[in-house]
Amino acid sequence: MTTKRTNDSARRVLRVLNALRGHTLTGLSNTELAKGLGESPANITRYMDTLIEAGYATRLDTGRFAPSIAFLKYAMATAEELQRGQARITEIQARISAH
Repeated sequence: MTTKRTNDSARRVLRVLNALRGHTLTGLSNTELAKGLGESPANITRYMDTLIEAGYATRLDTGRFAPSIAFLKYAMATAEELQRGQARITEIQARISAH
């Protein structure tokens, strides 16, 4: 017997977070999220409350939802880390080629 190791609610919340990608400036409405994800508006409200409380999303002045500044800082830190890694790889490749 296979045991399910994932949580359906967590997966749905993460789907909502993923749907916000590319909507940092204008956000998405509850209705847009509900239609796009095939969820009820009530469920979207609960998922967004969870994401906002956790610091991953924010409600814009327009009432629409977007990724939070804290989440964007996380993404920027990851991108910067990868850039530093690429710089180190390039340095090593140059040293190898020089010999």
